[in-house]
Amino acid sequence: MGQTLQVDRMNSESHFFEGVEKLLEIWFSAGDKTGDLRNIPREKLETLMKIVKCEIISYVKNEQIDAYVLSESSMFVSKRRFILKTCGTTTPLLCLEPLLLMAEQYAGFTLVEDLFYSRKNFKRPDLQVTPHQHFDQEVALLDSIFPDGAAYCLGALNKDCWYFYTLNPLPQKSLPIFTGNEEPDQTLEILMTDLDPEIMSIFTKADCLDATEATKKSGIDKIIPNMVIDDFLFEPCGYSMNGVTKNKCTEAEDGCYMTIHITPEPDFSYVSFETNIPSSSYEEIIKKVLKTFNPGKFTVTVFSNKSSPVMDSSKKVLSVNEMGEWKRKDIQHCSFKNYDLMYAFFCRFPS
Repeated sequence: MGQTLQVDRMNSESHFFEGVEKLLEIWFSAGDKTGDLRNIPREKLETLMKIVKCEIISYVKNEQIDAYVLSESSMFVSKRRFILKTCGTTTPLLCLEPLLLMAEQYAGFTLVEDLFYSRKNFKRPDLQVTPHQHFDQEVALLDSIFPDGAAYCLGALNKDCWYFYTLNPLPQKSLPIFTGNEEPDQTLEILMTDLDPEIMSIFTKADCLDATEATKKSGIDKIIPNMVIDDFLFEPCGYSMNGVTKNKCTEAEDGCYMTIHITPEPDFSYVSFETNIPSSSYEEIIKKVLKTFNPGKFTVTVFSNKSSPVMDSSKKVLSVNEMGEWKRKDIQHCSFKNYDLMYAFFCRFPS
C-alpha cells in the first residue's frame, strides 16, 4: 500500500494495486546465545527496504520484538527471527543475501535454522517484477541460496492457491530429524478476498480522518486484546497496522504480534491478518476476524511446532465442513522438519 501508488488511485481509472503479500520469515540458529538481530542499525534496515522497494513509516516495540509499519505492509525483528511481509510490486527476496550478511556482522548469526516464504496467487501476476513474476522464478533464487529448500503449492492451481517454500533437508544418520528449537511457536494467517464494500469504506480518508478512527470503527482493536497498536491510514485509501503485546503479559505471550493489511478498492479488495499468539484454540480469533471483515472467500494457514498449544486444536478447527456462513472447499496437512502446516480454503454459501 505504497504512498506513491496511493496517488495513482486518484488519477487513474485503470489503477490496480496488488494487495497479496509476499511473506518471508527467517529463524537464525540459537547457537550464539548473545546474538540479537535487533542490533542491526536502523539505517541498515532502511537500506534493506530500499532494495525491497518500500520504506519504514512507523515503529513500535516491546521487550521481545521490534515492529515496523512499512509503505507496503510490515517488518518484525526479534532476537533471532526476521519477518518481512510486503505487498504491491515489492521485491523482498532481493534483500535476502544482504540480510544474511547483516545478521552475521551485527548479530553473529551464521546459520539459518528455518526459512519460510509464502504467498497467495497474485490477482495480476503480469504486473510483478523479477524475481516475483512466477513462483518458479522465486524458487530458483531461493534454491541458489539454500540447497536444502523445498517448494510446494497448496490448493487448486487453477483457482485460489497458496505457494510455499521452506527448508526441508533429508535426515542424516548422525543427526535427529527434529533439529529446531523446542520453544513453542505458531502462526495463524487469514487471507481474505471479495470483502464487504461497506466495511472496506471504513479504510478510506473519505470515511475516517485517521487510522485510530478506522481501527476503532472497524473493531480491529477488539480482535486480540492487550496489544499496543501502531496503525496507518493511507491517502486516499488503504490501511496497515501492527500490534505487539504489552510488556505486562504472560510469559507465553512475550514477543507476540498481530498485523493487518487492507486494500479496500471493490475491484480488488484484499485483507490479510496474521498473529503468533499462543491460543489453545484459534477458533475464537478466526470468528472475530471473519465478523470484522465479512469476506466472500478466505484462506487459513496455521503453522505450529511440536511444543505449540495449537498443534492439535488447529486440525479440529480447520477440518470442519462449515464455519458460520462459509463452506470449506479445500484442506491439506503437511509435516515438515520442525513444523506442521494446516491449509484450508473457505467460500461463502450461495445466497
